[in-house]
Amino acid sequence: MRTLVTGGAGFIGSHLVDRLLNEGHEVTVIDSFNSFYDPEIKRSNIAASLDKIRLVEGSIRDADLVDATFREGQFDCVFHLAARAGVRPSIDDPELYIGTNVDGTFRLLQAAREHSVRRFIFASSSSVYGVNTKVPFAEEDPILRTISPYAATKMAGEQLCSNYAHLFGIEMACLRFFTVYGPRQRPDLAISKFTKRILAGEPIQRYGDGSTARDYTFVDDIISGVVSTMNLEGLDFEILNLGGNRVVTLAELIESIEGALGQKAIIEELPEQPGDVPLTNADISKSQRVLGYEPTTPIDVGVARFAEWFQAQS
Repeated sequence: MRTLVTGGAGFIGSHLVDRLLNEGHEVTVIDSFNSFYDPEIKRSNIAASLDKIRLVEGSIRDADLVDATFREGQFDCVFHLAARAGVRPSIDDPELYIGTNVDGTFRLLQAAREHSVRRFIFASSSSVYGVNTKVPFAEEDPILRTISPYAATKMAGEQLCSNYAHLFGIEMACLRFFTVYGPRQRPDLAISKFTKRILAGEPIQRYGDGSTARDYTFVDDIISGVVSTMNLEGLDFEILNLGGNRVVTLAELIESIEGALGQKAIIEELPEQPGDVPLTNADISKSQRVLGYEPTTPIDVGVARFAEWFQAQS
């Protein structure tokens, strides 16, 4: 199958590229290698795959570049993972997030329409559930109150996908990822930052009392769900949760990292941050039924695998 992975040099994207190549698919990657974090990290993510993929460097907001990429690639399936990521940075620069995540998604959908792409898979986020008080979060829950520009852009992306599925017959899936972690994780994310600081004997910043909780999902489990969506028969338009099937508090996460490193954390307590939701918890029953999705990596095992990878990079 001819595939396109936007954001394919990033954390999740590079793992997806590896899986697609291992399964014998043709892979094109679009990535802007922007400075949100060190671009060399992303280049190292795909260094081993460069001779097997077509790499297009540029922005998904560049209509000419996107059109030329689709015209040459004649893709069967697009995996749209490229985005400006992170809740807190989106509060500081909402215009950048809206431009990249909304306009960029529109550019890709328009190219998919014009070049007869059969299937389009959009990486959404559990952040769209906002301050939803019903737990666990299910795809049928009404989305009444997102609380960050990042979440709003993901909600807008889902709605654009719905439009293009309905109007133009593109097979469409929006996958709501729940706090993905694992090797190659972005350096700005909690597990990565905590691991680096604990190993250096520096204090870690814990926002709130440690009771905030997340449905942490190991990257290999996420990739299995994404690939299952590519192979799903009879797809029209679906929204699907991909979570880890267990909620872990921030305090428990820190304990897992301490156990994996064999080293105690020095904790600096700070107030809770605006835009952060107190809880994410995925109802994955629909994904289990539709995709056969079954996450298999407990948090202690996943954190240990991440810690092993992180220390090997040092």
